[in-house]
Amino acid sequence: MPGERLVWSGQPKQGIMLTSRDALLVPFSLLWGGFALFWNVSVWKMDADWFFRLWGLPFLVAGLYLIFGRFLHDAWVRSRTDYAVTNKRAIITRGPNVRSLDLDRLPLVDMSESANGSGTLRFGEPMSLLGRPGVGLWSPALDPTPQFVGIPDVRAVYGLVTRPLG
Repeated sequence: MPGERLVWSGQPKQGIMLTSRDALLVPFSLLWGGFALFWNVSVWKMDADWFFRLWGLPFLVAGLYLIFGRFLHDAWVRSRTDYAVTNKRAIITRGPNVRSLDLDRLPLVDMSESANGSGTLRFGEPMSLLGRPGVGLWSPALDPTPQFVGIPDVRAVYGLVTRPLG
């Protein structure tokens, strides 16, 4: 845009990323997946009716996604994501999709910071574990609220998006 200049760019943390929500989600996914595995092994061993054999398969697939797949899917989405801050906008690019937020009209900017200085900037209300269900609960990169996930020096970037840059 006319008069716009880049002041920061970066990417989310790469690879497998655990969040504080995983303290509850990992045990739940292990219970779900474990029961689904037990069910499927049991009905196949006892030579049950085909209906029961097929009934458990979607639950097993869902359990495997919750245990392993969600981490891989989240890492893949973050590998295709870039962030930028200009003197006028915060920009999130994911593959061919671009989301732009006017710095003058940002909603609440929520910052969560780790001990090493990295963290996440969320441009909207923080999501509680039970407050807003959806795929974003299981995969931070797929949360519908715009955010810069797992960026280094999150406090400095927070300053850039909350301070007028002219």
